[in-house]
Amino acid sequence: MTKRVAIIGAGMAGLAAARLLREAGAACTVFDKSRGLGGRMATRRTGDFSFDHGAQYFTARGPRFRALVDGWRAAGHAAPWYDEAIVGAPGMTAPARAMAAGLETVMGFEVKRLSRDARGWSLHAGEGSYEGFATVIVATPAPQTTPLIESGGLSFPELASARYAPCLALMLAFDGAVAFQGESLRREDGPIAWIARNSSKPGRAEGPKTFVVHAAPDWSRTHLDETPEAILQKLAPVALELIGAQSAPIFATAHRWRYALVEQALSAPCLWDPKVGVGACGDYCLGPRVEAAFDSGEAMARAVLDTWGEHGPA
Repeated sequence: MTKRVAIIGAGMAGLAAARLLREAGAACTVFDKSRGLGGRMATRRTGDFSFDHGAQYFTARGPRFRALVDGWRAAGHAAPWYDEAIVGAPGMTAPARAMAAGLETVMGFEVKRLSRDARGWSLHAGEGSYEGFATVIVATPAPQTTPLIESGGLSFPELASARYAPCLALMLAFDGAVAFQGESLRREDGPIAWIARNSSKPGRAEGPKTFVVHAAPDWSRTHLDETPEAILQKLAPVALELIGAQSAPIFATAHRWRYALVEQALSAPCLWDPKVGVGACGDYCLGPRVEAAFDSGEAMARAVLDTWGEHGPA
């Protein structure tokens, strides 16, 4: 019988693990609490507007990830933006959709608890359960991974050392003139760390000028639990000045990323307990880059395959 693998988290790490395991013949099911793939490689669509409000771009340096990105570019799922920056096309979620092609995915299912019996591992949520998995891979941010691992009677103490910075993001659209004409602006001081002219990215629809603004980590920590309205009220005036907007935005909203940027990684490619078949992976293992999440996911898959040995997933 083909071994069944549950992957919790449909971001880059989870999809990379699922992709490699599927190529080896495993039956993989990817679960995510959100409605969309990609995790922090996210695109928000609201009416006529589209914003990459999470990860802004990625780079490809290692041979494995570079080959995958080359395939995305050839298929139109990604395109160069500026310098080494590459973006998904027509949005940052496009590469995730390409990776998930052919995978069984269960979206909108927030796994709350793991359990194990003679049939294998089960995943439980308020709306039901999925049963009979030989292996479970948790590919969510470390603070979310810890309670899931512990619910199954396990422990990865290393998770406690992972550290994240939060990020409060603004999404702004203008139909009037703006002075900002570059692709992006990175700042080292003040409440704003990054501004991207989202509409300058390749493959984006013609229309109003759209911008994504990321608050600096310290500012985000201070204001993390405030309402979107309060965040807009405090951060938007600074953003409008930097953008050089000559009129008010025709659309404005805020989003909270509680676990946005890895500040302290584990320096281990993944975590794996071969005795029970449970592992964890993510960018928190190797560093704050999309490629680091990919590398961690592939390392996780290889750890599973090494445990299964020469007999493979069957």
